[in-house]
Amino acid sequence: MSRVAKNPIVLPKGVDATISGLGITVKGAKGTLSAILHPLVEVKIADGQISVVTDKTNKTQVALAGTTRANIANMVTGVSAGYEKKLTMVGVGYRAAAKGQTLNLSLGFSHPVDFVAPNGITVETPSQTEILVRGCDKQQVGQVAANIRAYRPPEPYKGKGVRYADEVIIKKEAKKK
Repeated sequence: MSRVAKNPIVLPKGVDATISGLGITVKGAKGTLSAILHPLVEVKIADGQISVVTDKTNKTQVALAGTTRANIANMVTGVSAGYEKKLTMVGVGYRAAAKGQTLNLSLGFSHPVDFVAPNGITVETPSQTEILVRGCDKQQVGQVAANIRAYRPPEPYKGKGVRYADEVIIKKEAKKK
């Protein structure tokens, strides 16, 4: 069996999980997440722990068990602590301003770019060149951050653009005569 799937997921205080048919729902302080489980994988909740059970002889089931366990662990972490991605903007005149669910970006285009955050995601701007994307769904937080970055990805010669806070841009050398 997968080494990942062997470990049970401990439910922190204030987090409830319920299984109904092929679906699992996790409720916590930050929100509610639900997912559909694969029919080959069995999930059990007992004594404040979630465990994933599967047939150890089938390679497909072993792989699905590890993936299912990781997804459920991400859901539990999301509803209890939440997820956050930080973006920074590098470039003259590059600015961001959040107004409710709308993020107004000035990225050197002839027009400002307005990005509307989906439900369940909050977008904040601690400074004019920093963007914080927060939410309880790990996949959705990452996708929203990637969509914002895609408006002006960092270019390799000067490093200007929108980048993740921990991203390192390797700059190219300029063309020589």
